[in-house]
Amino acid sequence: SKFVNDKWMIKNGFLNDVQEHKPWWWNIKVQKLNLSAPLILLPEVSCQKAIEILQEKGYDQAPVVAESGLILGMVTLSNTLSSVLAGNAEFSDPVTRVTYDQFSKIGLEDSLGKLSCILENDHFAIVVHEQMQFSGNGSSFMKQMVFGVVTAMDLLTFVSRNDKK
Repeated sequence: SKFVNDKWMIKNGFLNDVQEHKPWWWNIKVQKLNLSAPLILLPEVSCQKAIEILQEKGYDQAPVVAESGLILGMVTLSNTLSSVLAGNAEFSDPVTRVTYDQFSKIGLEDSLGKLSCILENDHFAIVVHEQMQFSGNGSSFMKQMVFGVVTAMDLLTFVSRNDKK
């Protein structure tokens, strides 16, 4: 069961990490990774246009975010191409047709240890930052902004460049 799995509990924020022998980087914040700003696609972008944009900009994946700021998921170049070639999607379909809607989010203030737990099961995590926004009538609400996409390679690169052994 998930609730007795410490890694699942840590990943989902129900338990602080209890690992006894943590590596030097375990408690460093995600914001130290110096991620580049992500390329973001709106949901109405066609599969054809998504492929063109990703190839032109040199990206393999991009978050799909509604204009409201709601994060809908992640689109990858390989999944888009394979879906179209297999006939499961058309070039003219909106990119939401091939969007992965199962994804993990992590905050800038979260630890690299928590990120490591996420990346044991997921290929990437979407890095989010919460901002307070105010409407015209003065009411406020918290909005999540996509700050970046992080992969195991990003974590490995950080650790190897800054190794403190």
